[in-house]
Amino acid sequence: MNILAQKECLPCKGGVPPLKGGDLEKIHQELGNDWQVVRDHHLEKEFTFKNFVEALGFTNKVGALAEQVGHHPDIFLAWGKVKVTIWTHKIDGLTETDFIFAAKVDNLNG
Repeated sequence: MNILAQKECLPCKGGVPPLKGGDLEKIHQELGNDWQVVRDHHLEKEFTFKNFVEALGFTNKVGALAEQVGHHPDIFLAWGKVKVTIWTHKIDGLTETDFIFAAKVDNLNG
C-alpha cells in the first residue's frame, strides 16, 4: 500500500498556493502507479476493466470514497474504462490531498 493512501484527506480551505516545481515532482513520484500530472494543474489516470459492469462497480466505489472523505473527482465512465481526474477546485491546482485521494483510489482497484 502506498504510504500516501494511509494519510487523511483534509479539505482545503483556500489561501494556499498549488504545488509546483520540485514539491510537485516529489509527491508525484511518491504516488506513481501511472497517474499523470497534466499541465501542473490536475491528476489523471485511466483504469481499464473487462466490461461495463466492472467499470461501473469501480466508479461507484470511487464515488463512495469521494463522499466519505469530502473530495470529489471528475469521473468519466465508458465501456471497460474509467478515467479519474483530480484537483482542488478551491485553489485551481494540486495539493497533497489530491495525491492522497489518488492513492486511495488506486487501493480500490487492487
